[in-house]
Amino acid sequence: MSLVEITPAEYDVDIDLVYGTKDNLSGHVIYQTPHCYLHERAAEALRQAVHLARPLGLRFKIFDAYRPSEAQWALWNALPDPEFVADPRRGSPHTRGVAIDLTLIDDQGRELEMGTGFDEAIPQSHHGSIEVSVTAQQNRFTLLGIMMAAGWDNYKNEWWHYQLFNSRDYPLIEQAQLKRPMM
Repeated sequence: MSLVEITPAEYDVDIDLVYGTKDNLSGHVIYQTPHCYLHERAAEALRQAVHLARPLGLRFKIFDAYRPSEAQWALWNALPDPEFVADPRRGSPHTRGVAIDLTLIDDQGRELEMGTGFDEAIPQSHHGSIEVSVTAQQNRFTLLGIMMAAGWDNYKNEWWHYQLFNSRDYPLIEQAQLKRPMM
């Protein structure tokens, strides 16, 4: 299997896997034992993004990465809107280990203003929304620039979501393949 575990010590990131809490769009704990995994190519792209953010005095907080199919179904059942949640019958870049949901944080660990919260399924969450503050727009474009320079593609409807290019070319990864199951 080609998934690697992302840890704060190894990657210099903060990790707050929101689907391991009730504070997510489903209102339920989805990950019983949350672990942050990425495909090895995505992990290398994350390392590059961390390297590019560091001189700017910025770091990343990760909200989600690899997501088991069972979790994709839980999200789809809570919000069956393909604008914000991939249909689990097709799979998602997350269920392939090649997507990451994240934000920028400053050197004190405070999240930068992005105009909406993570997983807010509203038009203001779109990358190009001008219905958020100028500061939020600038922060989104900083995040976009870092991530694209590191080899990530963005998803236009969610400022927090990035995936490897050609993400659907990667195979689905089932939870049974994990060293430590999440659900």
